[in-house]
Order: sequence, then C-alpha cells, then structure tokens
Amino acid sequence: MLSAMAATGLALSLLVAPEAPSAADVPPGKITVDVVTVNGSGCPAGTAAVAVSDDNTAFTVTYSDYTAQAGAGSTPTQFRKNCQLNLRVHYPQGFTYGIQKADYRGFAYLPRGAKGMQRASYYFSGSSNTGTSTHNIASPKNDNWQFTDQKDVAEIVFAPCGMVRHLNVNTEVRVTANSANQAAFVSMDSTDGSFNTRYQFAWKRC
Repeated sequence: MLSAMAATGLALSLLVAPEAPSAADVPPGKITVDVVTVNGSGCPAGTAAVAVSDDNTAFTVTYSDYTAQAGAGSTPTQFRKNCQLNLRVHYPQGFTYGIQKADYRGFAYLPRGAKGMQRASYYFSGSSNTGTSTHNIASPKNDNWQFTDQKDVAEIVFAPCGMVRHLNVNTEVRVTANSANQAAFVSMDSTDGSFNTRYQFAWKRC
C-alpha cells in the first residue's frame, strides 16, 4: 500500500476493466495513474493511502483519520471533513474515461435526532461539468455504513477528448448533533482495514 502523500508522481499500474461497455471501447494495454496530490482535513499527511485493487481494474483509497464529529467534546470546525484526490490517468490516444462506479464505506455513531451525510463529486480540471452524489445517514445508528454510486454511460462525466486533464475526486462527511448536543460522529476510516473507497473506470472512444 502506498502512502498517498508520498505517492506524488508515482505511477500505479491498472489493467483495463473487464466490465467496460464493450471490447471495442477498451484501450489496449495497461493504464497508469499518477497520484498528483491528496489534500484535505479528512486526509492529513500520512493518514491516507492509495493502492491498486487485487484484480487491477480499479484503485482504492483507505483512510485512518477521516472523521467528522459534533456535539459534546467537539470543536465548531469538526462537523465537516473532506479529502480531495488529484489524479492524472495515462491512456492511449483515441479514448477517454470517467468514473463509472464508486463504493464508499465507513462507520457512524448517531444518537436519535443527529444527522450524518456523505458526499462525493467528480470533475476534470478546467471543466465545469461535475458529477455529484449525496447520501444521508439516518439516526439512530451505531454501525457501519456503505454507499455505492453507479452511473449509466450517459450519466458519466468523461474527460475531454484530446486534452490532458487531471481527475479530481472530492469526498466529504458531515454530522449534526441533536438538540441535546450529544456526541455524534461519521467516519470514512480504515483503522481496521475494512473501510475504504474504491473507484472503477469506464472507457469510450473519442
């Protein structure tokens, strides 16, 4: 597993996803991803890691300090945490790509009346076209949570053809305390190795 903050400029090898729409839409050979930057209050230095999946069809991000909290014992700025990935994907000319699927996992402790939320957005540098998803976490809850964003090809935000644009993936978690101000938190956290975020590419010809 690679430390995300130390992975700047390091190429991660990815093989073409077998579940791409059709063989004609799959670029030949290997795809590589450069992790340019990983920044945010949810992923300070040394607390996030990026690795290639076992089947080489996606990349996975795990976190060890990605927790938003509110209520007793919290400071006003802790209710929201975020992490932004800036990636450069290398692939053959004549193709373009987007994020087709993303799986998010974490843990939430929300007393009755508290509120939790997980959000993600995907966009390419220099482009105003953004794909966004928001998931609310209901209370009461003291358990793991998991959400999957799955896009049809027509809904995917693809990189502009013929241009080198970095992919930005911005995630956040938020929590609101109940009227009794009881402690509450939402984590996207990998302390036990089970909480992570996995991204799957989609491809098409230009």
